[in-house]
Amino acid sequence: MEVYLDNNATSPISEKVAEAIKDSFAYYANPSSVHSLGIRVRNFMDDARNKVALALGVSKEEIIFTSGGTESDNLAILGSLKKTSKKHIVTSLVEHHAVLNLFKQLEKEGYEVTYLPVDKDGIVDLDSLSDCLRPDTALVSIMYANNETGAIQPIEKAVQIVKNMSEKIIFHTDAVQAFGKLPLSLRSIPIDMASVSAHKINGPKGVGALYVRKGLKIMPLFRGGHHEYGMRPGTENIMGIAGFGAASDEAVENLSSSIEKYTFLKKRLWEGIYKTIPRVLLNGGLDKTLPNTLNVSFTNIEGESIIIMLDLEGIAVSSGSACTSGSLESSHVLSAMGVPAAAAQGSIRFSFGRYNTEEEVDYVLEKLPPIVSRLRAMSPLEK
Repeated sequence: MEVYLDNNATSPISEKVAEAIKDSFAYYANPSSVHSLGIRVRNFMDDARNKVALALGVSKEEIIFTSGGTESDNLAILGSLKKTSKKHIVTSLVEHHAVLNLFKQLEKEGYEVTYLPVDKDGIVDLDSLSDCLRPDTALVSIMYANNETGAIQPIEKAVQIVKNMSEKIIFHTDAVQAFGKLPLSLRSIPIDMASVSAHKINGPKGVGALYVRKGLKIMPLFRGGHHEYGMRPGTENIMGIAGFGAASDEAVENLSSSIEKYTFLKKRLWEGIYKTIPRVLLNGGLDKTLPNTLNVSFTNIEGESIIIMLDLEGIAVSSGSACTSGSLESSHVLSAMGVPAAAAQGSIRFSFGRYNTEEEVDYVLEKLPPIVSRLRAMSPLEK
């Protein structure tokens, strides 16, 4: 049996998305061209833009297509900082490296960065956020949901704290993992910008979007043509955008049933692990995390060893972010949560997707306990 439980890293393209990509082959003209074929492609692209916008609860004029979540994060943060002379910026200790490494680079370039702590469940300390804001704060970037633990941040409260301090402070959220897994209505929250990506919701890789609130002005990262409202020059990736639109449409249509399914599978897997394997730690809890994400630490063994042995049984999981795969360092997310290093090293992330089944969960529960037992028997920490 082949079991794929690494959907937070990427997800398989759905049949509807594949069909949309195939249909896009007929739309070969440049959408910037003024002739009828170009206009036809532009309308086709804007239909997809509207589907992404509807999934976020915003208007299509507020959606800028990008190459993915990382570019969207960079465009949001750097594009807004280019419009101000203020040098204080705020983020959390548990951000994706697309944000965290950018902030570290900005720190080297003279920006003063406040890294917000989190509690044992990975939730940002709102008191620390309130205390750190000041007149020269330019931007706050806090992710909507964590990619490793699935911890859902209190974004609405965080935005309110920031805007109560000053409406001029830009609030950005990396919503890549939350998109398509939680109900999102950004119009009802005064978020200024949000990053999303297609390949986490059964869409194609290499395409994402940045929501920019109407009226907010940011600077482009690249120079070139007038594409994407002047924010992202270069002829648009029509095939990717078509797939993104179809994936967004499916995500909205299946949201309620997906949440119900993921919640059931996640609970079944955790209860089975807890019942059959001693000395395990649930990172982030069950109720405060994304319905599809389960992060578990198995003490006294390396997570990488578990991954390899599960892979031999046809089960694909990860130890955290795919962007840090192969690193021997403990997860920065789990470290920030106060998880002991020995436990953090043995952490595994199980992330469910549309095509996972109860049968697959039972197969994992059949193969995982003996693997953990075998590895612990070889571990010097068990002696």
